[in-house]
Amino acid sequence: MTWRWEYEPDRETVAGGAPADFLAEVEKMAAELVRAAEVLHLHGPSYQGADEGAKHAFVAGGFFVYMITPRSELLTIWQVTPEPLP
Repeated sequence: MTWRWEYEPDRETVAGGAPADFLAEVEKMAAELVRAAEVLHLHGPSYQGADEGAKHAFVAGGFFVYMITPRSELLTIWQVTPEPLP
């Protein structure tokens, strides 16, 4: 297995209509979080602990909600929230 990230249930449902530059920041941060999780959970599929639960990550233009599931070597993005337009 290889660590990866994805939108849950899909990109259109989670991020449809969000500004492209904001989504680029979300996806960049998701990739960084995946690299960190990969280092933290070297043997992800054999992980025995509880999942950490939902977390928030703040990026330029807003924030997103994600969860890391070590056994699946997966980061899922559940919600994106861009800042309101002025």
